[in-house]
Amino acid sequence: MDKSHEKVLQLSCSTKKELPQIAKSIIKFAGAIKIWLFVGDLGAGKTTLIKQVCHVLGVVDEVASPTFAIVNEYLSPDIMVYHFDFYRLNNAKEALTIGVEEYFYSGNYCFIEWPQKIEEILPDEFLIIKIIGSEGEKRVFNLTKHE
Repeated sequence: MDKSHEKVLQLSCSTKKELPQIAKSIIKFAGAIKIWLFVGDLGAGKTTLIKQVCHVLGVVDEVASPTFAIVNEYLSPDIMVYHFDFYRLNNAKEALTIGVEEYFYSGNYCFIEWPQKIEEILPDEFLIIKIIGSEGEKRVFNLTKHE
């Protein structure tokens, strides 16, 4: 991959109380990119961060992990948000059967947990948010924008 089209940013927080500001910073950094890949170990805080981002975006629905549903749809005043959890998938072909490409090219936000399961079908433009947990509530967020 051509690294000349990547932009990076690192954010960190010590407590969950700082997550709304982290969410705002990520939204600003992402700009027009609507495909966000959330990467981190189990329990790293992927869904927790997605909840905060959705809150900042004005989502009116309850945000929860779509582990068994594969995708949850949330409504905000301006846009739909699609939240995927591909943990249970065996391969990208399974994602294609639920029509992920239609979601990806809808122009709406697509927040994807466990994107490594579908790497080969991801669009060319996306934001990677790698969450690294340390002690307690401390987290480091490494953002890489692929344009």
